[in-house]
Amino acid sequence: MDQRFVHENIGVTADDAALLDRVQRASFEYFWKGAHPSGLARDRSGKNADPANDLVATGASGFGFMAIVVAIERGWIERSDAMTRIEKMLTALERTKRYHGVFPHFFNGTDGSTIPFSFRDDGGDLVETSFLFQGLICVRQYFASASPADTAIRDRINRLWHAVEWTAHIKHDEKVLYWHHSPRFHFARNVPIRGWNEALITYVIAAGASRHSIDAEIYHEGFATGSQFVNGRDYYGINLPLGPDFGGPLFFAHYSFCGLDPRGLTDRYADYWLQNTSHVQINYQHCVNNPHGYKGYGPDCWGLTSSHGPAGYVVSSPASDFGLIAPTAAICSLPYLPQEAMAALYHFFGQPEGKIWGRFGFVDAFSQTSGWFARTYLGIDQGPIVAMVENHRSGLLWNLFMSAPEILHGLQKLGFSSPHLATEVREGTEPNS
Repeated sequence: MDQRFVHENIGVTADDAALLDRVQRASFEYFWKGAHPSGLARDRSGKNADPANDLVATGASGFGFMAIVVAIERGWIERSDAMTRIEKMLTALERTKRYHGVFPHFFNGTDGSTIPFSFRDDGGDLVETSFLFQGLICVRQYFASASPADTAIRDRINRLWHAVEWTAHIKHDEKVLYWHHSPRFHFARNVPIRGWNEALITYVIAAGASRHSIDAEIYHEGFATGSQFVNGRDYYGINLPLGPDFGGPLFFAHYSFCGLDPRGLTDRYADYWLQNTSHVQINYQHCVNNPHGYKGYGPDCWGLTSSHGPAGYVVSSPASDFGLIAPTAAICSLPYLPQEAMAALYHFFGQPEGKIWGRFGFVDAFSQTSGWFARTYLGIDQGPIVAMVENHRSGLLWNLFMSAPEILHGLQKLGFSSPHLATEVREGTEPNS
């Protein structure tokens, strides 16, 4: 482990370590052996075969960059091989069609052309772009030496980073970021990034950007508003500071926090460690209480989030429960609820291996009520497994991401407090603006 980025409290017993290694490494292989020829991440893949297309996903590729850094540290791949792969991935990103520097949700990994995600969503996707840069910033901070090879990687990432015009996703006279912008349909998709969801990372990165950054009021009057931002109600006896009823899908506690360190992270609205822990506890308790009587639910089998289902992609939560357990939901919650997450992990390994486990680890979801097991993997579910388990074990990605001057500047600008900011003050340095 690189001691620059490892915190002292590992928090993993020797008995659990081998199992976590197996899960992390299998999930990493989705982004290594299962990657598109460009090296970027496929949106989804089969249990036994890759899809016969060139579609790659921007956000999943961001998680893939993080997974490669973890793989270097864990000794699964050589650093030189990782650098070769990263250089190939950067080449693909550089040739990709962008919109004011913003990447689309999907694109062709071979020629860089945009693949529309849906009607009127054929341009830039700001949230997926922020997931991509969450990973790229970790890579940039990791390859920190003065060697020509490390310097070249940092320079290439910075060119992509500086090209993003975050303010291009603000409508005239409005104080909120919009998810999508299309050269054909402009803001017709009409999805403001508002209310508690997975996009805190978008506002932090956009505020800290050295070019085209947003003002703090865009966060306070945009994201931190709406009927689903402040909550304050109790669910299963657990108080939830922010978000929709029962907290929403568990990826709200994962996607932004693969890089953003929630430990001690606060602002005028919430303590984000408390927010995420409460959200996970509510999700867990719902599965224990099992109000719908689904087969298999209980203290060792829990976790509701977005995933594949028998009829396609579905958003699961305690407020919208279809009887689908997604292993990623509990496993990625390891930092917040370690004992319960480990119990779920052991339980998942107790399921029929031929149905629940495959070449890239646990399949995306399953339903014991219907006897259905996914035969697919999703990049945005596999990537956070590698990242969040590693953050619990070593703090690697949290410490990398939070070492970036732009991120510290963005947090300060938006009024956040964090132990990482306190460290900057103690060391007598200031984040770059």
